[in-house]
Amino acid sequence: MTLLLLLVIYLAFISLGLPDPLLGAAWPVIQEDIEAPLEAAGYLFMIISAGTIISSLLSGRVIKRFGTEKVTFASVLLTAGALLGFYFAPSIIWLVLFAIPLGLGAGAVDTALNDYVALHYKAHHMSWLHSFWGVGATLGPIIMAQFITGQQAWRNGYLTIAGIQFALATILFFSFPLWKRVAQNRSRTLNETTEEIHNEVHENTKHTKPLQIKGVKFALLSFLFYCGVETTVGLWGSSFLVNVKELSASSAAQWVSLYWGGLTVGRFVTGFVTFKWSNRILIRIGQIIALVGAVLLVLPFPTTFSLAGFIMIGFGLAPIFPCMLHETPTRFGKTHSQTIMGYQMALAYTGSTFLPPILGMIASHSTIAIFPFLIVIYIAIMLLCSEQLNRLLGKKKLVSKEI
Repeated sequence: MTLLLLLVIYLAFISLGLPDPLLGAAWPVIQEDIEAPLEAAGYLFMIISAGTIISSLLSGRVIKRFGTEKVTFASVLLTAGALLGFYFAPSIIWLVLFAIPLGLGAGAVDTALNDYVALHYKAHHMSWLHSFWGVGATLGPIIMAQFITGQQAWRNGYLTIAGIQFALATILFFSFPLWKRVAQNRSRTLNETTEEIHNEVHENTKHTKPLQIKGVKFALLSFLFYCGVETTVGLWGSSFLVNVKELSASSAAQWVSLYWGGLTVGRFVTGFVTFKWSNRILIRIGQIIALVGAVLLVLPFPTTFSLAGFIMIGFGLAPIFPCMLHETPTRFGKTHSQTIMGYQMALAYTGSTFLPPILGMIASHSTIAIFPFLIVIYIAIMLLCSEQLNRLLGKKKLVSKEI
C-alpha cells in the first residue's frame, strides 16, 4: 500500500517536471509564430516563477485545511488547464494570462509532495523524488521536439503534455482512499515525532540572528546563482543553438533535453556516491564540471562540443543543489538550520526568477551569443562563493579546536 502510494507520488513529480523546460525548448518556434520579441520568454518565465513562489508561501495553510492529496489533485488539474490554454493561445497576452495558473499549480504540487514525503518516507525516497522530476524535465523537450520537427506544431506539444497532466489528475483523484489509509497507519508515530521536533526547533531558534553567522551570505549567493544557471540554460539553450549554432528548432530541443538528462542521471548517481564522498567534495566537483561545460560553449569548437557542453553542465549541476541543502546543518548547526534553509530556498527562487530574464534583456539589445559567457560568469561566481564559504568554515573549525 505504502509502495503503491509512493509510485503515485513519483508519477506526480515526473508530471511536475514535464512542463518546466517546454517554454525554453519551444520558444524559437513560438516567438516566430506569434511574432513576439525575444525577451518575452524571460517575462513569461518570471510570471510562472512568481506564481510558484506565491503558491509555495500559501500552500502550508491550504494543505493544512484540505489535505495533501486534494491540494495535489487540484494543482495538477490547474496545471493541465493552463497547458491547454497555451495550446489555444492566439497571442502573447493569452500566454501571459495562462502562465499565472501554470506557476500557481506547479508551486503547490512541489511544496505539498516534498512535505508529504519528508513526513511519511525515508531520506533516500526524497533523493529519488527529485530525480523523477528530472525524468519529467528530460521527457518534456523530447516530446516537444517530436511535434515541432518540420511542422512547427508547438501547440500540439503543449496539448500532449496537458493530456498527460489530465490523466495524472484522474489517477490522483482515484488514489484518495490510498492516501487516507497510509496516513492512518502512520499518524500516531508522526504526531509524536513532529511535536518533539517542533518543540526543539522553537527553543533553539529563539532570539537568534542567523544572517549574522559567518558564511551564511556566501551560502545564499551560492543558491541564487545555482538556480540562475539551471533555469537560464533550460530557458535560453534552444534559442542559443538555433540562432548561433544554426540548428533546427527540433534538434535544439533534443539537445537541451540531454542537458536535463545529464541533470537527472547525475542525481541518481549522486545518491550512491554520497556513501563515499562528502557533500563539500561533490559540490566542488560538480561546479568545476559545469564550468568546463560552459567554457566548451564559449570556445569556437565544432557543434558536437556544444552538445558535450550541455551534458556536462547538466551532469555538473546535478549534485550541487541537494548537497548544499543537506550540508546546511553541518555548516551552520542544527539550531539555525531550519531558518537558514528558508532563506536559501527564498534566494533559490529569486535566482530562477530574475537571472534568466536578465540574459533575455541583454540579448535583445545585443545578441543571444552572450548566452555562454553569462553562464560562465554565473558558475564562476557560485564557485567563488562556495570556496569562500569553505574557507570561512575551515577557519571556524581551527578556532574551535584551539579553544
